[in-house]
Amino acid sequence: MSHTDSLLIELGTEELPPKALLNLATAFSKNIHQSLQQQNLISESGSPYKTFATPRRLAVLINNVPLKQKTQTVERRGPSLKAAFDSDGNPSKATLGFAGSCGVKFDELDRLETDDGSWLVHRSEQEGRNAEVIVIEAIEQSIKQLPIPKRMRWGDSDIEFVRPAHWVVTMLGTEVLQGTVLGLSTNRITQGHRFHADKSISLKHADDYVDELKNAHVIASFDARQEMIRGQINALDTPEAKAVIDYPDSLINEVTALVEWPHLIVGEFDDNFLSVPSECLIYSMRDHQKYFHYIDDKGALINRFATISNIDSSDPSSVRAGNERVLRARLSDARFFWETDCKTTLAKRLPSLDGVLFHAKLGSVAAKSERISALAEKFATDTGANKKQASRAGLLAKADLTSSMVGEFPELQGIAGRYFATNDGEPQTVSTAIEQHYQPKYGGGDIPENSVGQTVALADKIDTLVGIFAAGEEPSGEKDPYALRRAALGVLRILIETNTSSTLEQLVENAADEYQKQELLVSEETQIRVVKFTMERLRKYYLDRLFSSEQINSVMACTPLAPLDFQNRLEAVRAFAKLPEATQLAAANKRISNILRKSEHDTVALDETLLNEDAEKALAAALQTTAKEAEALFDKSDYEGGLSKLASLRPVIDTFFDQVMVNADDEATKNNRLSLLASIQALFLRTADISVLQ
Repeated sequence: MSHTDSLLIELGTEELPPKALLNLATAFSKNIHQSLQQQNLISESGSPYKTFATPRRLAVLINNVPLKQKTQTVERRGPSLKAAFDSDGNPSKATLGFAGSCGVKFDELDRLETDDGSWLVHRSEQEGRNAEVIVIEAIEQSIKQLPIPKRMRWGDSDIEFVRPAHWVVTMLGTEVLQGTVLGLSTNRITQGHRFHADKSISLKHADDYVDELKNAHVIASFDARQEMIRGQINALDTPEAKAVIDYPDSLINEVTALVEWPHLIVGEFDDNFLSVPSECLIYSMRDHQKYFHYIDDKGALINRFATISNIDSSDPSSVRAGNERVLRARLSDARFFWETDCKTTLAKRLPSLDGVLFHAKLGSVAAKSERISALAEKFATDTGANKKQASRAGLLAKADLTSSMVGEFPELQGIAGRYFATNDGEPQTVSTAIEQHYQPKYGGGDIPENSVGQTVALADKIDTLVGIFAAGEEPSGEKDPYALRRAALGVLRILIETNTSSTLEQLVENAADEYQKQELLVSEETQIRVVKFTMERLRKYYLDRLFSSEQINSVMACTPLAPLDFQNRLEAVRAFAKLPEATQLAAANKRISNILRKSEHDTVALDETLLNEDAEKALAAALQTTAKEAEALFDKSDYEGGLSKLASLRPVIDTFFDQVMVNADDEATKNNRLSLLASIQALFLRTADISVLQ
């Protein structure tokens, strides 16, 4: 064996949970590699590693692993030099005791100079431990650290792991590192495919692992196996029939985790099933059967599917027929759900929502639907939506929750509602709003596409925020079981991206009023907390859009009442920050802010007769002209135009500070100058606190 060699560690088990396989394998390899680094057996860059994962094994192959640790210098610190000697210069009791504990004489101790002082130390050489011991310890430590929410026991043993273990391989080059892991003695024996390779494999060298397993019909690499699956599927794609592999990404990962020797099977189903909503068929194939569906060149679902088998059958037609038979039963169930559900209109489902709980303190989903309907009608005034349609969509938005289709596939809530509404003859805008009122479903997701959907989404989210806060379950730390942060961000995005000028205070008050009608009190203090919580989401929203913290803080200092108004101010501040006058004006505003704060000045009207210096007269004159123009722009929410006008004041403001003493000896003159500065500050604060940009 060479001085360094490849280290192979493999845990062989019963079939591992497919959804957890990739995370388990990644954590297992990373934990072992880090543990070996911590023990100074390897270095991070000098010993790269590869992770392997199949349904029946977790493995890692690490390059350049030595037989044992390097000899290490162990340094033990003793007393400080100040305490090392007595007044006569002889070794103190502490020094002699330290030397004795180290097994050496006093004069064999060394001195250590540090920033904290000088110390006596003892240095000794410690021979490195064998890799065998370190590796077994690293495996045990890694197993304990694996992200396994629930471990199991098997047989009569107390050993716990995610699944029963059957073999453990630990090889450094050609040699087995002897030890016990999960109650099993380590060796060089691994296993191939459960059906295609019925003999054990005795590895001669750790580097033989991948090839030996491939010969035994096992592709050890998760990534390589996934690429095989993609390649097999893509090879049969045509413009008229293309498999959808990455919808969602978790499906291809789960399928990869289910097989060791992937083999593609393409089947078909009766095209009569295509009368059922495509999403229902796709969920049946994807969630229940782990099949990939096919679409045509227009993106429409077609009656074809792909499945990945774990065996290379000698009779693939029988395998295909078996899968088609199973899928036929699944799709028959889906069609039954659809046809049965269509017999009851959404409107007739409303009473059944009394039996669906929204929250123990807030009542049923039926009560929530009534509130959403009323709020949507109110909000439509500002959003520009059709009031009647907004109210109708709000009332029916949750009605599909009692359908068999949503009961079988919860992910179809909203989507199923759209199909039912269309089947019931509801207007298209209402049908679309029912589907999209859950949007945005995540931070960067789309908002509803039409004004009715936007209005219902706004009503639903505001109702949830106000209600859950009133129930005393607002988010804390990482806990947010009702996804209120996402709801708050959704409210903000809808208001901003649809140019809706509503204030949060008004929306929240409207929601509180609807709760009041149902005899559920929402205090003013709770309403204030909801508004504050929602506005706090703006910070991350705008940081993600590359606004600076200073720009955001400058607007927040003015506490705008409407998110759209906040957006307009922030855009203006960003534009202002690019002006050549911005830096000087930000500094001037900061100076003005400091002067006014220290003076505790009560603002009074400017008295032009008290203007003595040319510089202050010039500033007052410029301010009078510019203020009138800027105020007119601010009144129209043209904050960018207003700040641009104020930027023209920079020269006269600079001259004023260069030539005028604000704190004049004469009290009246001083107060008049403070009033002049207060007027400047007030103008800028019509948009933001520009001093924060400094």
